[in-house]
Amino acid sequence: MVSTVYIFSICLKQTTNSTKNTKFLEIQVIDQPCHASGIEQWEIPYVHLPKPKTFSREECVCNPVWNFAILSMQRSGSGWFETLLNSHINISSNGEIFSVKERRSNVSVMQSTMDKVYNLDWFTSASKNECSGAVGLKWMLNQGLMEQHKDIVDYFKTRGVSAIFLLRRNLLRRMISVLANSYDKDAKLLNGTHVSHVHSSHEAQILARYKPRVNVTLLIPNPKEAEETTSKALEYFKSTRHIVLYCEDILRNGPFSNLSLLYNFLRKLVEVQEFLRLPYRDLRSRQVKIHSGPLSKHIKNWDDVQKAVKGTSYESFLHADY
Repeated sequence: MVSTVYIFSICLKQTTNSTKNTKFLEIQVIDQPCHASGIEQWEIPYVHLPKPKTFSREECVCNPVWNFAILSMQRSGSGWFETLLNSHINISSNGEIFSVKERRSNVSVMQSTMDKVYNLDWFTSASKNECSGAVGLKWMLNQGLMEQHKDIVDYFKTRGVSAIFLLRRNLLRRMISVLANSYDKDAKLLNGTHVSHVHSSHEAQILARYKPRVNVTLLIPNPKEAEETTSKALEYFKSTRHIVLYCEDILRNGPFSNLSLLYNFLRKLVEVQEFLRLPYRDLRSRQVKIHSGPLSKHIKNWDDVQKAVKGTSYESFLHADY
């Protein structure tokens, strides 16, 4: 077995007064000099040159990589959003890694798992390997993230990990999605197989036939708890480099009802690519919304739900759609 050893020498130089905020990152690799220009001073802690143990980056050895983590809650559009990101030729988002309990058993295990991801040594179908420009994962707030937030924030700062918060405004729709997804784990409506996401309108229609009966006593406590959890997470990670997105702004099927929605959608896709310092690409997802249209057609006891929510701060959720 032949192994390759790389030796890096980093030099930061200021060239002129007009470029006082721009640095030139010079990395000397044996027999191959790297010269990445246009790196601003604030970007330096977030720009990485991974040295994978499992493969060679070959001609992309000098391509800088940005580390990121999608922080979200179940049924908030994170699966759809991740497929959007992975449609970019330079982005590798490796899924819900910490859904496996053993990987979040303690902080040390969490950190070693993240080390593999950010060193490009974690392989999934999304891996772009040697030419990745941004690499990350999807992390639900209830998968050890909140309990170990201090250590994780320290890790993010040390390793230059940028956080992408993906939240959901309409928490009542999220509640319905959670109930329907939980039901399908046992019912397996699609040919005896449980799926959380679908790729055709036919499949979406099959899953949407199930209308959950909502426990009205939970209609206020459930979204309130979700709001409190989200607020805590934003507070815990406020010192990290982060961005906040809402699934209602970026997850769309079919034509837009007005130009304002189209403009906002495109603006958000540009915003997230700029956040990851990548060239703009047209991002696409094959996923299809399951619960589209008025919320009334997705709830069995709709009249009870209306009465319970009317006059509260969540009343607007009854009619909002996206």
